[in-house]
Amino acid sequence: MLLLLKTWVGSLSMGMIFFCSPIVSVFTDILGCRVTAVGGAAVGLVGLLASSFVTSLGPLYFTYGIVFACGCSFAYQPSLVILGHYFKKRLGLVNGIVTAGSSVFTITLPFVLSGLLERVGLQNTMRVLCILMFVLMLAGFTYKPLLPVKSINTHTGSRFPPISKIFNINIWKSLGYRIWAFGIPAALYGYFVPYVHLMKHVEERFGTDASKEVLLMCIGITSGVGRLIFGRAADYVNGVNKVYLQVTSFFIIGLMSMMIPLCHIFGGLIAVCLLMGLFDGCFICIMAPIAFELVGDEDVSQAIGFLLGLMSVPMTVGPPIAGFLRDRLGSYDVAFYLAGIPPIVGGAVLCLIPWVEAKRKRKEKEEALNKEQDVTQKMIEHEKAQEDAQSKTGESVL
Repeated sequence: MLLLLKTWVGSLSMGMIFFCSPIVSVFTDILGCRVTAVGGAAVGLVGLLASSFVTSLGPLYFTYGIVFACGCSFAYQPSLVILGHYFKKRLGLVNGIVTAGSSVFTITLPFVLSGLLERVGLQNTMRVLCILMFVLMLAGFTYKPLLPVKSINTHTGSRFPPISKIFNINIWKSLGYRIWAFGIPAALYGYFVPYVHLMKHVEERFGTDASKEVLLMCIGITSGVGRLIFGRAADYVNGVNKVYLQVTSFFIIGLMSMMIPLCHIFGGLIAVCLLMGLFDGCFICIMAPIAFELVGDEDVSQAIGFLLGLMSVPMTVGPPIAGFLRDRLGSYDVAFYLAGIPPIVGGAVLCLIPWVEAKRKRKEKEEALNKEQDVTQKMIEHEKAQEDAQSKTGESVL
């Protein structure tokens, strides 16, 4: 039960970051990327600073799990949208380069935090991390949106604008986006289980002296490499066929999750982590390019926001369920086996998107062709009517 509670603290923070994303996307559409990002970083700074003065778990749920996480959400989501304002042809590569920065911190931050915790304690460590949040706030000032900010002003005299002006319902009219928005959360019920519980599993199987940090380094390094490689590769894949890269990443990560209990040699576990990190980078770096392909430039903010919001549910629920299974069964084996199933199922669902989008484009092309033929026919009839009228006028004169 204790393991379940510890896992819930981390899952709550990560889940809240994504849970707030739909609201963040609305603010991004109304206020723009710069104001939203800077305001979010400021809120996150306040939440993290307040957490450094908390001495019990209860208030920490609020200051760190809610305030800090919500601030991070407001700072994170505009960073995905702003790239589409500047880059079109190489959007995949740019997303890979930008998201690879998190891999650098995944590699280095655990060692830095371990040293800080030993020397200055938890509270002072949080205060040091406030410096990073302040830098993030300054970075938000560099966002200069090129696309126009959506206006929600109304001329009806109502004090509040209608919901349809605030929440963009156009994104849900796309069947391809609906499949994508529900297929990815379905895959994530097991996706994050290895990332949360792998360290504890290593301690139980290989002892507390095992080099757990090496596994984190493997995941972080290959994740950064994967974001650069697959981000560049996505630029060469036409349209929504980029989804197949995500399908591949889900299949590989699902299989690697099932392989973790079978690794009785530490070297085998390193190989599994290398592959997981590589395809984790693939999944992350092409989310924004796929969103741009499915809904277009104008609707991409809320398309990404609602997707991240739906992702918050499996991110919050999946790891605690795995912790519950560990407490009940005494080992992580069943939890890792089950964690591999949702990514494979979710990846299979995503395979429908290119077929659906191809069918939609054929239908639109046929409708456009029929409309063009109708216009041509009307023009012919109109010209014929004019000719008949002229001939009648000539006969009347004669």
